[in-house]
Amino acid sequence: MAQRPEDRGGDPKMDTASLYREEIITDRKVGTLRVLTPIKSDGTPDAKRETLYVGEAQLMTSVGALPINFETEAKTLDQAVAGFGDAAKEAVERTMKDLQELRRQAASSIVVPQGGMGGLPGGGMGPGGKIQIP
Repeated sequence: MAQRPEDRGGDPKMDTASLYREEIITDRKVGTLRVLTPIKSDGTPDAKRETLYVGEAQLMTSVGALPINFETEAKTLDQAVAGFGDAAKEAVERTMKDLQELRRQAASSIVVPQGGMGGLPGGGMGPGGKIQIP
């Protein structure tokens, strides 16, 4: 998984011990698999690390396509292809739960107008609650 810049201490150097060659596999209908083959810094395969299979699909929403990325437990391309549908469904369900939680948090947040609460010193409407036009 990619590290955030703050986790790397702001250093943009690539980690030569974590290099992968990426290959795209798709049926052009349902989704895409990214095959990440571990390699050494000289470009030769690194047999000490496992190949990773990352699935990609899109969830259509009212505002457009939402990309869904998910790692699979597959050890071979055959397993990754066979398990794509189930893994994609799990990823979509997880994404929907995350979106519902974000909506819940947004709906429960308290919005305080800039300038403070009305009638209080330092902001809001003055005493009496009348709107004043400058």
